[in-house]
Amino acid sequence: MVWAAVRHGRMAGMTLSLPIDPEANRLLERSPLALLVGMVLDQQVPMEKAFSSPYVLAQRLGHEPDARELAGYDPEALVTIFAQPPALHRFPKAMAARVQEVSRTLVDRYDGDPARLWSDAADGAELLRRIGELPGFGRQKAQIFLALLGKRFDVRPDGWREAAGGYGEPDAYRSVADVTDPDSLRRVREYKQQMKAAAKAAKG
Repeated sequence: MVWAAVRHGRMAGMTLSLPIDPEANRLLERSPLALLVGMVLDQQVPMEKAFSSPYVLAQRLGHEPDARELAGYDPEALVTIFAQPPALHRFPKAMAARVQEVSRTLVDRYDGDPARLWSDAADGAELLRRIGELPGFGRQKAQIFLALLGKRFDVRPDGWREAAGGYGEPDAYRSVADVTDPDSLRRVREYKQQMKAAAKAAKG
């Protein structure tokens, strides 16, 4: 079931076009939890790795998990699944724990339904706040995920672009939210390289 109608908690409109297994893309399109887990894992690894890992996780479990299952999963067993070669992340132990922390937050605050993060958010500012309250989501990561929801899945409460900052700009090439084809992926990577170079120069 593909997400539809923002106010009813499902996604609509556009889809992702990441250079990953087509089945991994389709999982991201139909599963809010998979998309959120991909965003959790999107640090210190290529975005293709991060956003394909939810599909690999589902394969290893033998089914698509929900937030309640991940929240209650035996922590050591989940680490083993994450660490199984090829590992789902560069830091499988830490990221298995992070995915579990996020899942527990979804259970505690949103009855285990990740789509409720955005389905009843009053505006972009509230949605940004909600995303930013998830474990491991600083402001930048929250803005990127907000931009991803708005640009690729039509989750567009009032003021979402402003809340997403530069990542919400329509012609930006700054994050996974802007990847639609090989050329846009190249431009996003170039932007990230420029930002890393600038940060390194500032420290120097």
